[in-house]
Amino acid sequence: MIDLKLIRTDPNAVRASQISRGDDPALVDQVLEADAANRAALNAFETARAEQKALGAQVARAQGDEKAALLARTKDLAAQVKELQATADSAATQASDLARALGNIPEPGVPSGGEDDFAVLRHEGAVRDFAAEGVTVRDHLAIAEGLKAIDMERGAKVSGARFYFLTGIGARLELAILNAAMAAAQEAGFSPMITPTLVRPDVMAGTGFLGKHADEIYYLEKDELYLTGTSEVALAGYHLDEIVDLSDGPLRYAGWSACYRREAGSAGRDTRGIIRVHQFHKVEMFAYVRAADAAAEHARFLEIEEAMLQALELPYRVIDTAAGDLGMSAARKFDCEAWLPSQERWMEVTSTSNCTTYQARRLNIRERGENGTEAVATVNGTIGTTRWIVALLENHQQADGSVYVPPVLRPYLGGVEYLTPVG
Repeated sequence: MIDLKLIRTDPNAVRASQISRGDDPALVDQVLEADAANRAALNAFETARAEQKALGAQVARAQGDEKAALLARTKDLAAQVKELQATADSAATQASDLARALGNIPEPGVPSGGEDDFAVLRHEGAVRDFAAEGVTVRDHLAIAEGLKAIDMERGAKVSGARFYFLTGIGARLELAILNAAMAAAQEAGFSPMITPTLVRPDVMAGTGFLGKHADEIYYLEKDELYLTGTSEVALAGYHLDEIVDLSDGPLRYAGWSACYRREAGSAGRDTRGIIRVHQFHKVEMFAYVRAADAAAEHARFLEIEEAMLQALELPYRVIDTAAGDLGMSAARKFDCEAWLPSQERWMEVTSTSNCTTYQARRLNIRERGENGTEAVATVNGTIGTTRWIVALLENHQQADGSVYVPPVLRPYLGGVEYLTPVG
């Protein structure tokens, strides 16, 4: 959440943030009103509590009628203190709930607007001219079916729409991508983690995922647990309510997990194949870092992601996501989008976000600073996921139906240079 001190001292900056995100700036005034009510209620409680303590000392010294009167006043004051404490607690909860509804403040330079208002920072890699090569472009599912790598029909039979089986070389290809991603993350100084995929509501809320896109998340009501759509959630909760030591640099983790998304509101979009599905696997980088170092860490995450895409020999572009498409927690988000030959468009394959201190404040994760404890910053980013299969199959398809395997993946696939059609 945003620091209440900032909301008090510079409310216009927070209003501007709300406007750039497409959210209601009036919420800032509601937060300020609730915060003022909270502080007034707390002051009244503390004044009455101080009087209660003073009366206690007087009662000990008093005698006779004076003592009886003081005892009567003490009894009345005790009831008043109890009522004032309840009022202060209620006001504090209201102020906190309203403040939590504010999205993070975008960094300077983030484009305003929504999903289509991103800024393209650069293009990397060459898009193949398939026509010049004499290759008839097929989409990833047609290629995968020739390799017997994906079975959508049986996935739907077992689990419904947007589910699938990865079979044979398809399963091996996903494991190759994820193992290569984990190896790259470990080489970059990240500790490998296998994370829980069910988390408590306070952890899910703390990461900022229960805002406008809460309908994307699966909830197990009987167990009061959420299925995560990324290991970012579990990794953000890993140090919940802790004071961490960043004296030797950021704490960096790479989480491997299954991920689940309801894909609510995506009816009719990417219904063929595995571009937009309900379950997939992902390796996610996550770091706890000092607030002053968060932007540099964010840039480092992007470099690692790009190095993986370059190793996979994929053409891609980098975009600076607009404020209205950041999600609640991010102050800046860079996406890498690979070229999708069958649709002649760019498709998101990685995303990295600088969440500044937003998540850590909500999850009470701090470090010791010169002026006591201070909220840390968090940074996250994808380094490998199931969707990369789509980009690999389509960009590396050959005229004979085979698929070229970049060298980075070959050690995980028995050294093969090409995946060849089956039967």
